[in-house]
Amino acid sequence: ADKSDLNELYIKAGNGEMTPITQFVNLKRVYGPQSVTRFNLYNSTKVSGAANPGFSTGDALAVIEAEAAKLPSNYEVAYSGLSREEVNAGNQTTIIFILCIVFVYFLLAAQYESYLLPLAVILSLPLGVFGAFFSTKMLGLENNIYFQIALIMLIGLLAKNAILIVEFAVQRRRNGESIVDAAIHGAKARLRPILMTSFAFILGLMPLVLASGVGAKGNNSIGTGAAGGMLIGTILGVFIIPILFIFFQWLQEKVSSKPAVQTIED
Repeated sequence: ADKSDLNELYIKAGNGEMTPITQFVNLKRVYGPQSVTRFNLYNSTKVSGAANPGFSTGDALAVIEAEAAKLPSNYEVAYSGLSREEVNAGNQTTIIFILCIVFVYFLLAAQYESYLLPLAVILSLPLGVFGAFFSTKMLGLENNIYFQIALIMLIGLLAKNAILIVEFAVQRRRNGESIVDAAIHGAKARLRPILMTSFAFILGLMPLVLASGVGAKGNNSIGTGAAGGMLIGTILGVFIIPILFIFFQWLQEKVSSKPAVQTIED
């Protein structure tokens, strides 16, 4: 409690006598911080911030990385909380999209017993993805995690429309129709069901598109991305999918020895 209390602490000297410790030490008063913050075992300081309106958290992290590059070599930036999770998960989006497309492709390849015909379905998906980005951009929304969830959902929904047209076109081709007639008749046969289910889905998303209040931005992102992608993908897909079927069915028959038209003998 007091400097003089050190006189009561004794140590044994070289001659064996007990001597106060104050004979061997010098005292100097210094001042330091009340607490020292550490992160990953290193001295650290915490910096908190938020993105300006019109910019995403990804934009803010990019600015932080650019500024961190200007620091001396003995400094580095580490993230915590939601920012840490966003940085760790940032590279997973591309892998997830690739896996989704690969699974859809192999499932369709097993269904059609062809490695070429599923491409008619896969290549129709960018139409909906373009529609999702276009509608989101037009409404001034961000490419956030909610929008990316909408994109993954669109892969299944738009593939469903293409599968219906291709499946009915394949059946008509096997029944003896020409490739062009099979594609046109398959699209006509499934036009009404596709439009009914697609527009019903779009109308069901309108509460999310028009949402307001707490969490509105997330609802707007997922609703606008899914609804815009479904609308544009459905309208363009009705015309593009038959064309893709004609090309890949023709290519399939050229490279395959299996006859496309089934004959029934009495």
